[in-house]
Amino acid sequence: MITTSSPALRSRFGALRLIPVGPELWRVVDDAGRILGHLQRAAEGADVRYRALRYHRGHARLLPIGDFWSADDAVECLRRGG
Repeated sequence: MITTSSPALRSRFGALRLIPVGPELWRVVDDAGRILGHLQRAAEGADVRYRALRYHRGHARLLPIGDFWSADDAVECLRRGG
């Protein structure tokens, strides 16, 4: 199932925004407009996990930082520098 709605984040993240950039993929942006990374929803059977991704210039692609059971945990990883 392709989901286009952004996951709801807890208010502890303040002004962080999720900007859709593809099916099941969002750019994580802070209040200054700085891109922290990307959040990807990944279904594993009936379970949903969230993958934190960061762009790596040397590889010219998004590389996984980690998989998490909640969008909040994945965004926290990106916010803290993963």
